[in-house]
Amino acid sequence: MKGLVIVSACLLGTRCKYDGGHNRSEAVLAFLAGKRYLAVCPEIIVLPAPRPPVEIREGRVVTAEGEDRTALFERGVRETLRHIDEAGPAALAILKARSPTCGSGAIYDGTFTHTRTAGDGLLARALKARGIPVWTEEDVEARMAAKK
Repeated sequence: MKGLVIVSACLLGTRCKYDGGHNRSEAVLAFLAGKRYLAVCPEIIVLPAPRPPVEIREGRVVTAEGEDRTALFERGVRETLRHIDEAGPAALAILKARSPTCGSGAIYDGTFTHTRTAGDGLLARALKARGIPVWTEEDVEARMAAKK
């Protein structure tokens, strides 16, 4: 694969998840071996971890208490896109499934009950609009398992 791979930093083990944890994926790390990649986290750019969890409800990024964080998270995405542009053309993005910024194809529905709905997180949507394919770690895990 030629070109830069954008990857959610939490999938590499960076503690940037809302609760201060990470979502390290051995499959993603194996897939990235020998590839040029850029770790990103639009959320940590604008809010330190730990931070209140957010979901997308009716197109807005909100906390469980209903606080609207949309503008803040959009700023994080804009800054992330600037970093991507500076790093070079991207061939692929591997982003955290169901995240309000990174989810691709399915996100949580804004009720904070782990209910999934069709949709994309803010960064995934922006990358797709640029024509960059977006996978989740689950897609990578399935592809790696199929190779065995």
